[in-house]
Amino acid sequence: MCAASARAGDRERYARVFAACDEDSKGYLSREDFKVAVVMLFGYKPSKVEVNSVMASLQQKNSGVLLEEFLNLMTTKKSAQLYHSEIRQIFTAFDMQCRGFLTLEDFKKAFDSIAPKLPKRIIIEAFRFLNQVLYSQNQLILFSSALTLHLQKFKST
Repeated sequence: MCAASARAGDRERYARVFAACDEDSKGYLSREDFKVAVVMLFGYKPSKVEVNSVMASLQQKNSGVLLEEFLNLMTTKKSAQLYHSEIRQIFTAFDMQCRGFLTLEDFKKAFDSIAPKLPKRIIIEAFRFLNQVLYSQNQLILFSSALTLHLQKFKST
């Protein structure tokens, strides 16, 4: 299945969920309707912060989320979910000792397997830089940032 037809299929599914959650066919999803729709699509109840963020981002002409806005929000949410899942899988593949973090040696091995021509100096500099900048953040973020940053650099060389 090509990406375009997958996206079209997702949008159709989102539209069906929108219709099912749009109580009284008012043409929009209220806060509660929106929460139910997210549960139906993604299997979790969105936090108050997430719902507030969505509602604040909408045009204030209506009392809730219109269909087109909902379709765009859910498409973005699915993309972010897929990206996070992909990064987690990559991190897990390189976290050979299942420690939940990568050492410099793990980092070198990871880049040796995905970008073998990347100079070791750059890998070490990247690790030090990211470790310093993201010291207090979780190591999954460290790895995903490094991977993204250096794959972009490597592709441009």
